[in-house]
Amino acid sequence: MKLSPKKEPSAVDQSELEAAATDLCRSLQEQGHIAYWAGGAVRDRLLGIPLHDIDVATTAEPTEILSRFKKSVLVGESFGVVRVEHCDHWFEVATFRTDGVYLDGRHPERVTYSKDPKTDAKRRDFTVNALFYDPVADKIHDFVEGRKDLERRLIRCVGDPVQRFREDRLRLLRAIRFAAQIDFEIETETWEAILAEAPNIHEISAERIRDEILRMLVQPRPSRAIRLMSDSGLLKEILPEVEEMKGVEQPPEFHPEGDVFVHTLLMLDLMENPSEELALGVLFHDIGKPETFEVADRIRFNSHDKVGAKIFGQIANRLRLSNERKETVEEMVSQHMRFGAVKKMRPAKLKRFLRREDFPLLLELHRLDCLGSHRDLDLHEFCLEKLAELSEEQLQPEPLVTGHDLINLGYKPGPVFARILNRVEDAQLEGKLQTKADALAFVEERFPARREDP
Repeated sequence: MKLSPKKEPSAVDQSELEAAATDLCRSLQEQGHIAYWAGGAVRDRLLGIPLHDIDVATTAEPTEILSRFKKSVLVGESFGVVRVEHCDHWFEVATFRTDGVYLDGRHPERVTYSKDPKTDAKRRDFTVNALFYDPVADKIHDFVEGRKDLERRLIRCVGDPVQRFREDRLRLLRAIRFAAQIDFEIETETWEAILAEAPNIHEISAERIRDEILRMLVQPRPSRAIRLMSDSGLLKEILPEVEEMKGVEQPPEFHPEGDVFVHTLLMLDLMENPSEELALGVLFHDIGKPETFEVADRIRFNSHDKVGAKIFGQIANRLRLSNERKETVEEMVSQHMRFGAVKKMRPAKLKRFLRREDFPLLLELHRLDCLGSHRDLDLHEFCLEKLAELSEEQLQPEPLVTGHDLINLGYKPGPVFARILNRVEDAQLEGKLQTKADALAFVEERFPARREDP
C-alpha cells in the first residue's frame, strides 16, 4: 500500500460530539456532581474552532464514574482520569484535583481530589486552558481571567510562570505550540520564563518532546512554532541541526526566497493537512546543507541529500522515532534530489522510481520544495504525466524469468541471480523483451559464464 502524503481527516460530527458531551455532564449533574467541559474544548469553542474531542472535569471520583458508566476504563488512576464511552463517543473524564509539589519536572508527589473547580483551574498550565463550561446551564466558569486573555490573544501561565514550567518542562513546548496553533502572542512574563527555563527542557523524556514537536508540525502555522522555538532557545536545545540552517546562504538563481532556514519554513507553511512523515521530511530534507556548504562556481551543497539522511538518522534515534518512521523519512531525505534527473532517466530506471511505495511522499516533498523556492513545477508535472500514461502492468510487469528458471538452466544460486534478474527486468521495462523464451535466450547470451558445469 502506498504511503499518503496527507493524514486522514477526522470524521467527528461536531453536533453529535457536543450533544454527547452535554448529556454526559447532565448525567453526572443529576447524581449531584459538578460536571463541566474543560480545557482546550472550551477555549476552541469560544474561538470558533471545530472540536475533535471534549474533556470533562467533575467532582465525581473515579469509582463513582466507573459505576455510573458501564463502558468506562480507568486510564490515569493517580490523576483520577477515566475514559468513558457515551452516545458512541469517547471522553476523558477527570476528577477535580489539587497537586502537591513537583519533584521531577513532570509528576506531582501527590494528588488530592477536590470539590472545588477553582482549585483545579489554578493548577492548570495556561489561563486559556483553565476555562470550564457548563453545557447544561450554558455558562462559562472563569477563575483565572482566561476569557480576557482570549480576547487579548495571549498565552499566559496560570500564576507564577517559572513555577508552572518547573512543575512540568513540557509546558515550555506547549506554550509555543498553542501560540502558533491559535496565532496568539506569549505574554511577557511567560515568555521571559521560557527563555530562562529553556536549557532545562532535557529534564523530560525524548518521547514527550518528540510528540509535542510532531503536533507542532502538523497543526496550522508550523513555521511560527519553529521560529518561536528558535527565538526562545528551545530549538538549539532540542534540534540544534535545524538551528544551524539559519544564515546558510543558497544560490539565488534557484532559491530567491533566502537561506536554508527560510526555505524550510516556507515549505512547512505550504503543507496541506500533512502526515507526520511528510512534515518530518519537509523539516529535515535540507538538514545536510550546513555541513556540505561550499562556494565553487556558485554555492553548492554536494551530496547534501546523503549527508542529510545520516544526520536525520541520528536525530531520529535521539527523538526515539520508530524504526519504520525513521527509515521512511531517511529515504525521503536521501532521495529528494533525484527529481532533477527524471527527464534523463532510462525508461527502466524511471519506472522503478515512479513505482516506489513511498513515491507519493517523495512527489509531494518535491512539489513543496519547488513552491518554496523557484516555483517551477515542470518536473512535478512530468512525473504526473508519466504516472497517468503508464499502467500498473507497465510499471511493474509480471517477471518473465524467476530464480527457479535460472536453476533449471543450470545457474548456481548466489548474488549473480539478482544481477541477472535485474538485467532481464530492465530489458522488459524498456520493451526489449516480450516473452519468456526471449528472456531465457537473453540470459544465456549475456551470462554464459555463470552456467554450472554439467
